[in-house]
Amino acid sequence: MRHAHDSLWLQLFELPLQPALPLQARLRAAVVREIQAGRLVAGTALPSSRDLSRLMGLSRNTVTAAYQQLVDDGYLQARPRSGVFVQHGARAAVARELPAAPLAKPASARPPDWSQRVLRSLHGKPTLSKPARWRDAPYPFVYGQHDPDLFPAEDFRECCVRTLTRAQLEHWTPDLDTDDLPDLIEQIRLRVLPKRGVVALADEILVTVGAQQAFHLLAEALIDRRSRVGFEDPGYPHARNCLGLRKPRWLPLSVDVEGVVVDELPSLDYVFVTPSQQSPTTVALSLDRRRALLQRADAENFIVIEDDYEAENLFEGEPMPALKSLDRSGRVVYVGSLAKSLSPALRLGYIVAPRALVAELRLLRHVMVRHPSAFLQHAFALYLSLGHHESHARRANQAMRSRMALAVAGLRRHLPEFEFRQPQGGASIWVQAPAWVDAAELATTARRHGVLIESGEAFYFEPPCPCPSFRLRLSSILPQRIDAGLAALSAAVDELALARGVERPRSSMPKRPPQSPNR
Repeated sequence: MRHAHDSLWLQLFELPLQPALPLQARLRAAVVREIQAGRLVAGTALPSSRDLSRLMGLSRNTVTAAYQQLVDDGYLQARPRSGVFVQHGARAAVARELPAAPLAKPASARPPDWSQRVLRSLHGKPTLSKPARWRDAPYPFVYGQHDPDLFPAEDFRECCVRTLTRAQLEHWTPDLDTDDLPDLIEQIRLRVLPKRGVVALADEILVTVGAQQAFHLLAEALIDRRSRVGFEDPGYPHARNCLGLRKPRWLPLSVDVEGVVVDELPSLDYVFVTPSQQSPTTVALSLDRRRALLQRADAENFIVIEDDYEAENLFEGEPMPALKSLDRSGRVVYVGSLAKSLSPALRLGYIVAPRALVAELRLLRHVMVRHPSAFLQHAFALYLSLGHHESHARRANQAMRSRMALAVAGLRRHLPEFEFRQPQGGASIWVQAPAWVDAAELATTARRHGVLIESGEAFYFEPPCPCPSFRLRLSSILPQRIDAGLAALSAAVDELALARGVERPRSSMPKRPPQSPNR
């Protein structure tokens, strides 16, 4: 009987699969789970700390500490000389069950047709998406991820812990309403923007939930069906989809080795550009074209939206100043990202624009999210002020430069007939396959070989058919896997070539055998 009783407690207190949490926290989570599920009702006596530690193979100190924290939090009650019991009122209140609905529905009752009601759908729009269970792929050359080995956990933890001290609570716990945390605005103004040659006052800066929210705010404030919007082609699909919600009149703009082709600009109201690292081709907009773009903006009265994409990720030399640094008439709206090199999941960006526009965007942001997390703003202000951001950027750039060298060598070794331009920064390579290759078909075939690539059609307004372009991202693949991943991609090309009856050229460089995909 005792054995059955012990088995029941072991089932109830099965620890959640969160190995990063200490055992004490996992035990507390298990007890709270059972209380909230109603399986441990008020007044239930729990095993003694001695018995539970024996049953679960935990130290008695771990169990005692978990019980004490649960008592402090009001889930358990300790009764002298009696033991530990589930506290009355520990379980959250549950809505009472309503009477059952009539068996027969009224003839008029039918579900709404949401396809007719949704006015701004993005369903079917090309975007950068990853397949389900993409993390299981041994060779993920995909966007929007980071290498956890590069994350500065100790530095960022220090800033979060300092933010949670009682002395700092008054700085970020009150509602900011339409404002941003002054400390972060000052760090952006004095630490971040000067490196890009940009000078701004505090009321010309707005913090956003990543660059993505910046695009959304600008679309809501500035763009409608009458707006003529020039957009790089190929270009950044997430920004295009954000601006596209307002259904502007799109005017695709050609891109060559100097960036967007300025002398071919049609009549515009807005132009969206990624001048530092053009997305996806990685080319930088030349100085002559920057000046020509701003001259035309002045002469023809249009606005330039500059996404300073991956500007800090430069391998050698000095970065070219942002387009905004050349702006003398307030025609450039500048969008930057603070946290992408750290982790894209942190979602922290900003807009620099004339104060009249920033004031409007503040009101618009307020009705959407009020303001980005004040806790995150405070922690990141500390992170910047202590110099962690710059030191991490140096380490990340060194890591990306090393990965880029491996990827360039691997492409030349395993895919000699594929063309690409070696980037001077960033974390991606834009690759042109031979004309007979369709990148979407290659992506599907490559997935069977454990390789994930970003097919190029998502970047175009009207992609060529077949579309031979694709992008390789290097931020989420381990460096020791890059060469093996490109060898596996070459095997996928071999499979397509065999099916098409195409003979591939071979590089004179010796090929290494693929490495094991095991981590």
